[in-house]
Amino acid sequence: MYEQQYGQHKAEQYAYLVKRIALHIKARMPSSVQLEDLIQSGMLGLLEASEKYDDSKGASFETYAGIRIRGAIVDEMRRGDWVPRSVHRNKREITEAITRVEKRLGRDARDTEVAAELNIDIDEYYSMTRDCTVSRLVSLEESLEGNDEHGPATLNDPRSEQPEREVGAAALRHAVATQIKRLSEKEQLVLSLYYSDELNLKEIGLVLGVSESRVSQIHSQAAARLKSRLKDW
Repeated sequence: MYEQQYGQHKAEQYAYLVKRIALHIKARMPSSVQLEDLIQSGMLGLLEASEKYDDSKGASFETYAGIRIRGAIVDEMRRGDWVPRSVHRNKREITEAITRVEKRLGRDARDTEVAAELNIDIDEYYSMTRDCTVSRLVSLEESLEGNDEHGPATLNDPRSEQPEREVGAAALRHAVATQIKRLSEKEQLVLSLYYSDELNLKEIGLVLGVSESRVSQIHSQAAARLKSRLKDW
């Protein structure tokens, strides 16, 4: 009875955190994704966090709950699988094209070179990357969320009983960080503003002095490069 009341108290106390995370994710998603659905999934994550939290692990409840909330929302979106198959196919083709071009040239692939590899014009290529952006956000965000702030809580997840999985998660984060450093300065800046500073594409465009669509192109290209270089993971 006490544990149930404790969980309800935590849910009420940190409901603001659910809404904040849901709004942040909603800003990156298509209009078809409803904020209410994200909040509902996030509340389940918050309730789970209140039941599983162990303060001896060294992370604050807010940090731990944030991970659970975000994870619950991401899991629900995965189960919904609202991304069309054509987008998955285009994403795979772009990734493979970037891999071939960079292997052949020994340097970063330019947008025009990837488009030529796919035998399409640059406008069609940018259209493909924009469509792929949303489907990449969830998986890429999970990797990028393994930063210094959230890392300890992730590695000390009470549900994890397999040390090798914890080591693997740390190795993946290291690999992602390494590959991000290989991106162009503009791509790194866009990712930093998007994932660390939590600005949306329109806000990043204002910072950089470019259009929202151009920011989307830069983000998509950076995401495609990372996916290509991290395909072994």
